[in-house]
Amino acid sequence: MMIFHGSGSTSEPDVPPGQRTKALDTPAPSRRAVLKAAAAGTAVAATGIAAPAAATPPAATAQAYAVAPGASVEVAMTVNGRLRKVVLEPRVTLLDTLRERLGLTGTKKGCDRGECGACTVLADGERVKSCLTLAVMRQGAEITTVEGLARGEELHLVQEAFIRNDAFQCGACTPGQIMSAVACIDEGHAGSEAEIREWMSGNLCRCAAYQNIVAAVADAAREVRR
Repeated sequence: MMIFHGSGSTSEPDVPPGQRTKALDTPAPSRRAVLKAAAAGTAVAATGIAAPAAATPPAATAQAYAVAPGASVEVAMTVNGRLRKVVLEPRVTLLDTLRERLGLTGTKKGCDRGECGACTVLADGERVKSCLTLAVMRQGAEITTVEGLARGEELHLVQEAFIRNDAFQCGACTPGQIMSAVACIDEGHAGSEAEIREWMSGNLCRCAAYQNIVAAVADAAREVRR
């Protein structure tokens, strides 16, 4: 029997009728499988040692966040020092979780696309734009919003500095500015006016109170260093 592959041909011995159907029903190996087998054979021939099998991630790890369409998941976070649990769809942002589910409306929704910085909060001590962060991505995280800075009637040093320096007008951007300022000082990026402007550049102010904001951050940084 002759089997043709393109323009070439190869000869094969006759196959008994009982086995011919079974042979034809067996799917031919894919091109990728053939290439993999050839590569493995080359490695063995060159080194005499079989190539290790590719590591396969455990099924539990691969499916840890697999959620059926329309299903909800429970997310647990420590928000302003208090453990909070919410059940929500995986697509819900951290911003909407804080405002709509937990009632913490101090965090503002400005552009809702990560450009204005009004939604800035701290996640495990790092500033993040909560409109670009899914709540499920912060499972187990420690979240601090502007409501969590004061200790009772005692304001945070940055909040006091913003008041002293009249660093806000309409107030829409102020919560994000304050949270970013807290991180800016903690990160050690408040050594000069130019440095403060650079590291606060992700927060926009529609009222253009930038000079006062920079002065407030510098003022608070001096208080922290005392």
